Amino acid sequence: MYIFKMKAFSFKTLAGAALLACVTSFASAQTTDTLNAPAPVLKGLYADPNITTFGKKFYIYPTSDGTEGWMSTSFTCWSSDNLLDWKNEGVILDLPRDLTWAKERAWAPTIATKNNKYYYYYSANVNIGVAVADKPEGPFKDPIGKPLIPRGTRGGQMIDPMAFIDDDGTAYLYWGQGQCNIVKLNDDMVSCDTSKIISVKPEGYNEGPFMIKRKGIYYLMWSEYDTRDPRYSIAYATSKSPLGPFTKAVGHPVLKGKGVVKGAGHHSVVQVPGTDDWYIAYHRFAIPDGNGYNRETCVSPMRFDADGNILPVDVFEKLKPVKIKKAKK
Repeated sequence: MYIFKMKAFSFKTLAGAALLACVTSFASAQTTDTLNAPAPVLKGLYADPNITTFGKKFYIYPTSDGTEGWMSTSFTCWSSDNLLDWKNEGVILDLPRDLTWAKERAWAPTIATKNNKYYYYYSANVNIGVAVADKPEGPFKDPIGKPLIPRGTRGGQMIDPMAFIDDDGTAYLYWGQGQCNIVKLNDDMVSCDTSKIISVKPEGYNEGPFMIKRKGIYYLMWSEYDTRDPRYSIAYATSKSPLGPFTKAVGHPVLKGKGVVKGAGHHSVVQVPGTDDWYIAYHRFAIPDGNGYNRETCVSPMRFDADGNILPVDVFEKLKPVKIKKAKK
């Protein structure tokens, strides 16, 4: 009888262990599932998202996608009060209607505020333009009637602008495919001295520069490979100055595709005002059947380790609602 009980106990123990192993294996499979990605935050095909905050709202300024050769002709603005639900504020700049010097290839915008105005920088027919508005939702108007940075100003393509305003109020413009160009903007935000452009090319740099500052360190981020390449990804370098020199981070990309997520890149980053919480907006090939001309916009948390290194972004992490409790001054 004693032996029988021992056998029964042993059988139950083994059965329990097997069940636990199955549950553990299932849970592990769930956490590493690369076949089911979170839905995009914007409805439709949009790429090159520039995410920011004004007041207690988040804003995204993207490229309208879905045409071979990226032949879009206008820009839209999207707003949200929780990062999850986004409202299309409509067309804020229409190239054929609002510009005299470019009609198509409306790409990769960025925005900054200064002088109680909103300054919108964008690519148009491989030039960089600037537009001004009284509100983040526009409408935006061309104040100079010509490109701010004409094509041919430097090597590579004059595309992908990024406006960064430092703590002392100095504004910088970053841009370029093939190399990263940097220049201080004048106080009027619609002019600069092109003779003082600095050009750098960190290892692996292709396009889409973006600058953030955290705890006194400047992080220059960019996209590697081509946007039509499934390997499209994000890397970064650091400096003690917004003008460099920059030291590239070694190890892992900040963001790259995996599984069903392909071509994840051309990003922007936002800090939730009053916190050390950061989020990265980026595009990926639309799921399913997307490619470099059919991309969709996503947002994921972005974190730092104790030494200030940017940790790899999990493109499968489910986004939770975020409220801005204290608006940025």
